[in-house]
Amino acid sequence: MLLHGTGVGRGIAVGPVLRMPAPLSEPEDVPRTVDADTEYSRALAALGAVGHDLTDRARRAGGEAEGVILTQSMMTQDPALLDDVRSRIDAGSTAERAVFEAFSGVRQMLLALGGSPADRAVDVEDVGQRVVAQLRGLQPPGVPEVDHPFVLIAGDLGPADAAALDIGQVLGLITVGGGPTSHTAILARSKGIVAVVGVTDATGIDEGTTVLLDAGEGSVTVEPSVEDVTAARERLVARRVAVPIGPGTLADGTRIPLLANIGSAAEAKAALTLGAEGIGLFRTELVFLGARSAPTVAEQQDEYRRLFTACRGKRVVVRTFDAGSDKPLSFLATDPEENPALGLRGIRATRAHEGVLRDQLAAIAAADAETDAEVWVMAPMVADADEAGYFVSLARELGIQVAGVMAEVPSCALMAGQVLGIADFVSIGTNDLTQYTLAADRQLGSVASYADPWHPAVLRLIKMIGDAGEQSGRPVGVCGEAAADPMLAVVLVGLGATSLSMAPTAFEAVRTELRQHTLEHARALAVQALSASTAAEARALVRE
Repeated sequence: MLLHGTGVGRGIAVGPVLRMPAPLSEPEDVPRTVDADTEYSRALAALGAVGHDLTDRARRAGGEAEGVILTQSMMTQDPALLDDVRSRIDAGSTAERAVFEAFSGVRQMLLALGGSPADRAVDVEDVGQRVVAQLRGLQPPGVPEVDHPFVLIAGDLGPADAAALDIGQVLGLITVGGGPTSHTAILARSKGIVAVVGVTDATGIDEGTTVLLDAGEGSVTVEPSVEDVTAARERLVARRVAVPIGPGTLADGTRIPLLANIGSAAEAKAALTLGAEGIGLFRTELVFLGARSAPTVAEQQDEYRRLFTACRGKRVVVRTFDAGSDKPLSFLATDPEENPALGLRGIRATRAHEGVLRDQLAAIAAADAETDAEVWVMAPMVADADEAGYFVSLARELGIQVAGVMAEVPSCALMAGQVLGIADFVSIGTNDLTQYTLAADRQLGSVASYADPWHPAVLRLIKMIGDAGEQSGRPVGVCGEAAADPMLAVVLVGLGATSLSMAPTAFEAVRTELRQHTLEHARALAVQALSASTAAEARALVRE
């Protein structure tokens, strides 16, 4: 039996299936037997313990996972949620029931909103389960501990569980929900775990059954034959004629710098060791995600100085605070929004709090003056030339030498000629660009097939930006997860991308694939992809 989903990476995995344990049972709706204050104190203690545990897990995880898990930790101290728990306990509920209902209410609200808010529904559910488990004196459901390697099947994974996957035990990962840009997929890629996500039929696979995952094909073969495994291994060998660590280069010598996506200065050294030619995306908000007040210029300057010093002589692209939606920063708090993904986020949020943005730009400029890195700065979620002009003008005023924008909203692509008449460069964030173009929540399994950067609609928008870059003579980078897909990376170059930024674990596969194609061939493959009607057809045409 052959099942299909979306592959993460290009590897294969063969092994017996082990299922993620079922969630904890729903707490009974029975009256509490102690006074409200005592019961609320129990709830607060459990919330505090879970928050502390998640913070510790975040620090240990580092990388992509740190910011995601820190956001989870912050949920345990959310004032609105605490008020909800208190009111339910005052009305007669037990702490367990009050916590369960409060987190379930937030989860349902996020799912109803769709878009980026729904990205966080799995994260909210995971925190709620952990708090209920703490109240019951139980371990929360997590990755099974067994004495043999296995392929894990889960509906989806909370960030803390995804970050804790042991690559020595977990041969591969299959999820029923999620898409290629979900937290699960991003964290699996960062850990180098073979995964196929959004496999809606995986619920029918019995535990212990041997499966074959082929991430390059996006397939799961149940009870594969010897011939199936041999063919998959041959495909893997064909994909892995690796070239040594070195510059990203096409077969004709065209340079395509391979840069790293990171969330802290500490990650830079590891990225450079794996062959990063610089940093293509430094997510500054991850450093300050748990802060209750805006970081000072000095605090920020210290962090940027560490990064720039580690990257001496190399390009470092710093993204200003991308607040809002799934990355709430308490010091950039806004009024409640029905759909935060379409609200005051990115450049809109920092423009509304210009003092915070000025401090950040001043800190970056000061750190740049002290070090020898090639510092570029960009604003997130820029929609048009007006926002580009605002940011570039402010950046110049505060001493930034190279100021650009991120293209994550379709309007920015449609106005790319005007935007690149102002900005020094554009970096395309394919995760959000795909989500907004196709109105498909990247976490939601039911629309995972839409949330695919191979879709010709997304590729056409990228080509608009690439064409504008060529006409203006200004760089166009890609820093979304699409750059980590080796074959799509070639297509992106054919569409006009002049650099690619990704999780460092993807460098080898992307570097190897680029070396197999000339620029002329990459452009021909891009034409093939643009001629398709669907993402699946575009992928198939290019593969053929």
